[in-house]
Amino acid sequence: MDKPIENYWKLRLQDVKKELEANNFEVHIAASADDAKELVLNTLIPSIQPASISWGGSMTFATSGLYHAVKNRSDVTVLDTFDKKISDEEMLERRRQSLLVDLFITSTNAVTEAGQLVNLDMFGNRIGGITFGPKHVIIMVGRNKIVADLKDAIFRVKNYVAPVNAMRLDKKTPCVKTSYCEECKSPGRICNTWTITEKSFPKGRVRVVLINQDLGF
Repeated sequence: MDKPIENYWKLRLQDVKKELEANNFEVHIAASADDAKELVLNTLIPSIQPASISWGGSMTFATSGLYHAVKNRSDVTVLDTFDKKISDEEMLERRRQSLLVDLFITSTNAVTEAGQLVNLDMFGNRIGGITFGPKHVIIMVGRNKIVADLKDAIFRVKNYVAPVNAMRLDKKTPCVKTSYCEECKSPGRICNTWTITEKSFPKGRVRVVLINQDLGF
């Protein structure tokens, strides 16, 4: 068999898609990050026809090329919450305003085989956008984020996702030195608010793009 790993994940993704759809998510499968980008640009965004777009922190969104394809669009109002040229105060305000856009794009820290989305945030703007506010949400998910259950999801987030993100952001937290959660009280702690999204409400508000490629943290 050619490409056994891709075929293995194709089968796994189909199973997760079925469970997510049973939880009222609209689900699409993409063979690669490039295919996911084209799906969002050419199918999902045109079907939504948003007047405004923003996003929450997501390496998947950035590395797929979708961020650069969307940020300078002139046909919609874009709130760029990745813009490093603006002040902290302006960034905070953009994050607040991003909760009122027509379309919010991000990723998830983990997705269980039962079709649940599990996330942990520092500020809460990303999980806020997923749970309420934006009319439509697109979540891009690399296959590496699939876990068996909630216990595995929480372990993954605390002992892999959070330490790696703390390293990426140059935070002075214990996990940067040890590589796993120390349940710290550091002022730079990025682990503040958990969410478990059991179902999309209303049905189809959250669109999940499962990608047959390892992406993000």
